[in-house]
Amino acid sequence: MSRTPIIAGNWKMHLDHLEAIQLVQNLAYHLERADYEASELVVCPSFTSLRSIQTLIEGDRLELRLGAQDCHWEADGAFTGAVSVGMLARLKVAYVLCGHSERRQLFGETDEITNRKVRAVLAADLSPILCVGETLEQREADRAGEVVLAQLRGSLADIGADALERMVVAYEPVWAIGTGRTATPADADEMCGVVRRTIAEDFGEPVADGLRVLYGGSVKPGNVAELMRRSEIDGALVGGASLDPEDFAVICRWHRL
Repeated sequence: MSRTPIIAGNWKMHLDHLEAIQLVQNLAYHLERADYEASELVVCPSFTSLRSIQTLIEGDRLELRLGAQDCHWEADGAFTGAVSVGMLARLKVAYVLCGHSERRQLFGETDEITNRKVRAVLAADLSPILCVGETLEQREADRAGEVVLAQLRGSLADIGADALERMVVAYEPVWAIGTGRTATPADADEMCGVVRRTIAEDFGEPVADGLRVLYGGSVKPGNVAELMRRSEIDGALVGGASLDPEDFAVICRWHRL
């Protein structure tokens, strides 16, 4: 089955809204029609920049998709500092990251919390990008597959097979995020395969065949082409390199490398 690749930039807690506008304008300058045709290109700015980037995308008719870095699972309520999926939908957000390792590690978010967020995103007809991945300690203990399988099943509890048509899963080994270390293409491909096999076991082969599985973890212009040549990898969730418009443009042009 042909799966349209996704290249998504996660800007994390970087860039105010003016800097974000400048980055997108610079990025768009470097991209051509063929790049948009080869992949879905997504930017995930901070909450304070979402409206500015939405306006820029619409005003300049850019073919970039807008993503959010997180959400709350409740529609509204007394949750100071939280942002609901409905608020994101009104900004024409297409994708929402759920369960990023930094949310799990720094903010104590569990698979149960991630599951609530995934279900809220799906209920709003948006697409979750579910993040899974093991720590270095878990990998060295030969538990990478076990950890990823548990995160997948916990985060997808009570979700039907039909909903997975809008799901994306990003495999991000925790030890490769922001460290400069990258899983080898073979290791990344193997773990993305673990994701797909788990989905096949739980939801059926057709669902697994259609699922887009991304790799994230120190993706750079120098390694993206080799990663994208692997059969189980359908794109990249890019962190630090997405903050440099020229580097991110090269990554978006992976099909020409």
